[in-house]
Amino acid sequence: MAFIQTSPYKVLSQRTCSSFRESTSIKLFYFRGSPSAKAFSLLNLTHYATGSGEFCSSSKRRSRGPVMAAKKASEGAKQEDGKYKHTVDLPKTTFGMRANSLVREPEIQKIWDENHVYKRVVERNNRGNFILHDGPPYANGDLHMGHALNKILKDIINRYKLLQNYKVHYVPGWDCHGLPIELKVLQSLDQDARKNLTPLKLRAKAAKFAKQTVQNQMASFKRFGVWADWNNPYLTLDPEYEAAQIEVFGQMAIQGYIYRGRKPVHWSPSSRTALAEAELEYPEGHVSRSIYAIFKIVDTPPTSSGFLKEFFPDLCLAIWTTTPWTIPANAAVAVNAKLQYAIVEVQSLSEDVSLSAGNKKQRLGNILKESKKPFLIVASDLVPTLEAKWGVKLIIKKILSGSDLENCRYIHPIDNRECPVVIGGDYITTESGTGLVHTAPGHGQEDYVTGLKYGLPILSPVGDDGKFTEEAGQFSGLDVLGDGNIAVVNCLDEHLSIIMEESYEHKYPYDWRTKKPTIFRATEQWFASVEGFREATMNAISDVKWIPPQSENRISAMTSSRSDWCISRQRTWGLPIPAFYHVQSKEPLMNEETINHIKTIIAQKGSDAWWYMTVEDLLPEKYREKASDYEKGTDTMDVWFDSGSSWAAVLGKRNGLSFPADLYLEGTDQHRGWFQSSLLTSIATKGKAPYSSVVTHGFVLDEKGLKMSKSLGNVVDPRTVIEGGKNTKEAPGYGADVLRLWVSSVDYTGDVLIGPQVLRQMSDIYRKLRGTLRYLLANLHDWKADYAVSYHTLPMIDQHALFQLENVIINIRENYEKYQFFKIFQIIQRFVIVDLSNFYFDVAKDRLYVGGTTSFTRRSCQTVLAAHLLSIARAIAPILPHLAEDVWQNLPFQYTMEDGSIAEFVFESRWPTLNETWLAFPTKEIDFWEKILELRTEVNRVLEIARAEKLIGSSLDAKVYLQASDASLASRLCEMCAANNDVDTLHRIFITSQAEVFPSLEDELISHIPFSGECLIQGKSKVWIGVSRAEGLKCERCWNFSPQVGSFSEHPTLCNRCYNVVDAQPLPAVAMTN
Repeated sequence: MAFIQTSPYKVLSQRTCSSFRESTSIKLFYFRGSPSAKAFSLLNLTHYATGSGEFCSSSKRRSRGPVMAAKKASEGAKQEDGKYKHTVDLPKTTFGMRANSLVREPEIQKIWDENHVYKRVVERNNRGNFILHDGPPYANGDLHMGHALNKILKDIINRYKLLQNYKVHYVPGWDCHGLPIELKVLQSLDQDARKNLTPLKLRAKAAKFAKQTVQNQMASFKRFGVWADWNNPYLTLDPEYEAAQIEVFGQMAIQGYIYRGRKPVHWSPSSRTALAEAELEYPEGHVSRSIYAIFKIVDTPPTSSGFLKEFFPDLCLAIWTTTPWTIPANAAVAVNAKLQYAIVEVQSLSEDVSLSAGNKKQRLGNILKESKKPFLIVASDLVPTLEAKWGVKLIIKKILSGSDLENCRYIHPIDNRECPVVIGGDYITTESGTGLVHTAPGHGQEDYVTGLKYGLPILSPVGDDGKFTEEAGQFSGLDVLGDGNIAVVNCLDEHLSIIMEESYEHKYPYDWRTKKPTIFRATEQWFASVEGFREATMNAISDVKWIPPQSENRISAMTSSRSDWCISRQRTWGLPIPAFYHVQSKEPLMNEETINHIKTIIAQKGSDAWWYMTVEDLLPEKYREKASDYEKGTDTMDVWFDSGSSWAAVLGKRNGLSFPADLYLEGTDQHRGWFQSSLLTSIATKGKAPYSSVVTHGFVLDEKGLKMSKSLGNVVDPRTVIEGGKNTKEAPGYGADVLRLWVSSVDYTGDVLIGPQVLRQMSDIYRKLRGTLRYLLANLHDWKADYAVSYHTLPMIDQHALFQLENVIINIRENYEKYQFFKIFQIIQRFVIVDLSNFYFDVAKDRLYVGGTTSFTRRSCQTVLAAHLLSIARAIAPILPHLAEDVWQNLPFQYTMEDGSIAEFVFESRWPTLNETWLAFPTKEIDFWEKILELRTEVNRVLEIARAEKLIGSSLDAKVYLQASDASLASRLCEMCAANNDVDTLHRIFITSQAEVFPSLEDELISHIPFSGECLIQGKSKVWIGVSRAEGLKCERCWNFSPQVGSFSEHPTLCNRCYNVVDAQPLPAVAMTN
């Protein structure tokens, strides 16, 4: 059923009052808090127009005469008829119209700090612990909007849990080791300073830089309004943290999950270190120099029938690669045993072969210019494709299977080594290339796996700097991604081994820090064997609650397919891998005793001890006699192992915390980063995931959906959003709550947009919400809890308002529980800003202002307003804590808890208690009030027509007539006309001076009514609506028209209600002498 609904019967003109002029569509919300709670619709608005005037707005049709008259008089304006101004209860509050956020928010934060509010609430709460474990941001620069989104989302959850009586232990953390910080230090030094930089000096500068960055970022997080244990954060450089990390490493090593091996890893020549997958990015537009090359077959296996030898000595294997620089390390050619291959004869080079095709520059090799051309082996499915690409005719001479080629031998085209043909895996397809794969186990993961199977040599003639070593012979000293690549291609062409060279655009791994391309390179590294606990990891993933659900698929795919984890880095600034190496054999010494000894030292002295202590001191006592035979390793741990050990260093060590955490919340990129590294270390050592639930959010883009960059000039800085830019007109300071409101407004499960226009809209919505709260505060200026009217004696309009409020609070709570904050944002807009203002507040003003200070009608309304204020303030507090606290500090009354204590701060008040009585509002009454609200909308349409035709000015100039075809509805309408509480009466609800219900539409009844129309209520009950001028004279005090005006000699200008109010309040002496 509809709460506010556009009538399907289009007789009446469109309503034009300001509160609705920009509405767009109707959207149903269902509340499941009670069997009696029914669906009602809430306006879904693009722009919200609640606002004119100092307090919550009134539409154009509503006369504000008595309020404005009293207000002007109180301000000293000339007013002839102001003698009743003292009897009008004007709104009063110290709560400002403007937020003044740049001043007020820091004041509120200071109040929280000085009163230790966060600590007080945590200590008092008794529902149990809630632990959201903080993923550590990197301590190497200023915060960006992604940080703001992340930390504010966490704070919304934590603050909600505080209101739900949980002990929330939130320990903020920072990732402090690694290359980015090391680079920042190096960039700050001149050439001479770098030369004199010892490892310990570098580490001291890096630690100082990281700690200063932590302080800067912490100040920004605090300004966002984030509550945390700021005095006791965790830093990955702290000795106790490092010791816990060494303990995790040791446990994995003891169980056999840590090993040292020579394997190909992602290597960054620009950083001179190995990289994890999470440290890579794949920018668009990378162009590689790809080649189709041929290797001449010289021998076939004894088991073959010799059918290949008829094509000797001109039979070649054709391969395709995008990394020609790896050809010197070639050890085999791999084929797929399941594919069909063809021996083809190359004929008739086309005359019209173009040297370029589109943007792909092509160059044919010298072999195709020779008169005698080779026979080639390629995948038979690719023959047509290769014919077109090479511009030649390929005549199929023989078909064979991939398994037929196994153990054939070919000559390496550069150094004349004999190499085998081997069977590879399913990675060999006919989607591109030739169906045969050049295999260099020292430069590719799949190549490495195939190499292990066949015992192939792991060649990797490339140094840390990305240049060929002497092992590469003629290419020594050349950059593999530059001149070295070109030299290899030229060499192959000189040896008649190139069919074609072409530019190839594709995604290629870049170092995320230096923004330069990486290579795959075999080096001696330390690895964590994921294979040893992969099955347990996959099982644990399914036991975790993933939000959104599809993120489970993402981390499952990444974990199931990942290779062993390279955990060593060749940098100085990090936690050392606690390994010693024999000086002669280079064999590592690392066992439970040595690891535990190092852990104890680091716990006491920090990881710098590894650099300044001798091997003898670092080794346990039983090994010291042999100390001279060993040297310390220089590798440090991958920073993902650092942060991935936080569950052990924080959850497992801090008082009040426990393992596993209730929640991890980070960006979607952490499926391959922190979520995964934490999961792997935890499964390897604890056998279970470190988290029960995981929430992921998207990236922050500009308003056009573009990635933010300084070059585009579209970066939105959270500090500027809060404090304002240099030009305050273009970049005003909105304060933290507007930024937080934006966070709540977006569906963070995908990428989110922000920019000047979005922020202006958020600011406008915030302003209107503040106006609504100010209206509530101002009309409760004389309120005390003792004045509350018991529920069962409240007018029906008030009971209905409480029913709606309770359903809204239930719905908001459900969405907090689901972490769907954007739905809360929508509810707040629709209910608090729009629906309350447009109906209940609009109707309430009459009895609040002129109903009499202590009257039943005013006290009943204040009872409802107090309930709304207390509930709304707490419902918005997790999202808008500064606004909620500002409201709480301006409450004109104290809020007493169930235990009798006073809630001095909003977060001491706890979440609103479920009120079953309010929810028990009868179903029949719910249906009826839906009809009344729909009818009110239709009445307003006719009133607008009458106003447009100059019959009336405000709605109080009018009398409304109704005739309902439905007998039951007509009966209820008649009852409302005769209501004895002066609140539920129809004319009060319509904000008109009178309302009358006709039994029928006879001519003598309706002939004098100038404006009328018909509508269908809920699509079935026809109601006729008429409007005429109101009867009687206008009351000077309330501006309602009444035949009773003039009936009271002492107050001839007042109506009966106002006479009763004024008669109980003696006029001031000055007014009486007038």
